[in-house]
Amino acid sequence: MGGLAPTERDGTAGRGDACGVTSAADCASFARMDPAQRRATYADLLQVPDRFIAEILDGELLTAPRPAFPHARAALVIIQDLSPFDRPRSDADEPGGWWFLFEPELHLGADILVPDIAAWRHENMPPAKNLAYTDRAPDWICEVVSPSTGRTDRVRKTPIYARERVGHVWLVDPLQRTLEVYRRQESGWLVVGSHGDVEHVHAEPFETLEIDISRWWLEHAE
Repeated sequence: MGGLAPTERDGTAGRGDACGVTSAADCASFARMDPAQRRATYADLLQVPDRFIAEILDGELLTAPRPAFPHARAALVIIQDLSPFDRPRSDADEPGGWWFLFEPELHLGADILVPDIAAWRHENMPPAKNLAYTDRAPDWICEVVSPSTGRTDRVRKTPIYARERVGHVWLVDPLQRTLEVYRRQESGWLVVGSHGDVEHVHAEPFETLEIDISRWWLEHAE
């Protein structure tokens, strides 16, 4: 693993210590995790302070600070726009039938991921347990990317989502103001939509609802 590999959601790489935390005490505790470059464990993840988002991908522990404002704004409004689906389905022609979570902790095989938003169809909902995580793969995932997390989201996380048979993935870039919609096929991910700026879209798997994606962007974000 070669130590922690921090990912900066606000694009300010190099802030804090080399281990991705902001105090010498935190760095000292992280240093004790990996003296022999072993694969990270859930016990390692639990040592990460709550002010960071922690994931384990292919045995490597990755940490990220809390999202910057453009990122947080986009995630919030996406959930608002999709809220008609987060309810029991009362009619075949009406939205509904989904259960949404913000930043759920997913234990998918040996990997632990924290997507920005995830949703399950009601028939695929995880069992109701008083736990901080689930091992039930969602039906849809949305990653709100930044310049420093985009590579991890695209190259490392989407193959795991495909392996776990997640039906759709959205990649949203609040700085470039874009939405990419992917549908999983047996051969891999298929791009079924690419949108930008001020479009009104019908995006799978929520294509019955028109969404104004211009609401997602924070004005004057840089």
